[in-house]
Amino acid sequence: MMKIITFKNRSVPVYFPNEHEIALDQLHHKLLEMEYNFDFRKKWKRISKVDVVRDVAIFQYNDGTKLYLEVS
Repeated sequence: MMKIITFKNRSVPVYFPNEHEIALDQLHHKLLEMEYNFDFRKKWKRISKVDVVRDVAIFQYNDGTKLYLEVS
């Protein structure tokens, strides 16, 4: 399943399985925690998509590299 999330005026598609919809809510709360983290905000500008697998969000950059973030 796919949903679009917006963080700091930038929208990114988030892909997650149907049974892990609670992980999407956890991701939203984690992004709110990271709101004042300047390094994360710089990285967010280069994110092309997010995959959520159980309690881990995998942020994929435009160049293909990935950043793993625990959302639980």
